[in-house]
Amino acid sequence: MNQRSHNLMELTAQEVAERMKETDIVLVPVGSHEKHGYHLPLGCDSYQAFAIAKGAAEQANVLHTNVIWTGYSPHHMHRVNEGTGTITLRGETLRRVLYDVARSLIFHGFNKIVYVNMHGSNIKVMDEVLRRLRYETGAFVAVYMHALERDTKLLADLLRECPTGIIPAWHAGQIETSIEMSCVPELVKMERAVKDTAHAPAYLGAAFSKTDGTATVKFEEAENIVIPMEHHEYCDSATIGDPHLATREMGDRAIKLMVDHCAHFVEAVKKINVEIKDRDFPERAW
Repeated sequence: MNQRSHNLMELTAQEVAERMKETDIVLVPVGSHEKHGYHLPLGCDSYQAFAIAKGAAEQANVLHTNVIWTGYSPHHMHRVNEGTGTITLRGETLRRVLYDVARSLIFHGFNKIVYVNMHGSNIKVMDEVLRRLRYETGAFVAVYMHALERDTKLLADLLRECPTGIIPAWHAGQIETSIEMSCVPELVKMERAVKDTAHAPAYLGAAFSKTDGTATVKFEEAENIVIPMEHHEYCDSATIGDPHLATREMGDRAIKLMVDHCAHFVEAVKKINVEIKDRDFPERAW
């Protein structure tokens, strides 16, 4: 593995210009700043995003930015004066941040931008950013998503080791707690951890049910209804699963799987031909 820094913030302007002779790809880690149960730090998703982007950039010998440390988390604010510490960006604000970061990088000569996103709700506002960047500049833009929640194929072998009936990969549960043990073990406070699950918001009544953290509820066995729910309305502790089953070893394995997979994706992106039609960023001062 190349031991040079791959973090743009740690390089001089001259070093960036030199490295651009080797690569036209930048990874941009994107996280959140929100409540993750009683035992994980608010920056849980941001620590994960940075670890995966850094590892993949080093493995594939491309560059990465520092993490965009907060994202779209209006549903994690909880109640007024409750003091959970969640910080959310409005959708418009996050779109502008993601757009401006990419346009700045494209301006300098990079052709391919990969957002490494570890907060599922950020996706709700990212599509139009990707499309606008592509339509305006011709750059290749993509989001590399986490392998948690419902899209768990990448971690299938790990999940098979989890106890039957336990939701292992959801918010602050077994897998996410394990990953955080791998990223920032000193910030995990297992003495505060609780086992919990999701449920339909009480105001909906007994006809509705819910088992995970998506925006949907189940009604008459169909899960095709989207409702703008607050996280505390469907999970009392902000933990979905059993964090007591987490281990550092499982977190190390999960991080390696995601870093390797992301790096392999970046290797494939290297082969994609891109023709930039407009690099200038005249609206950068507005």
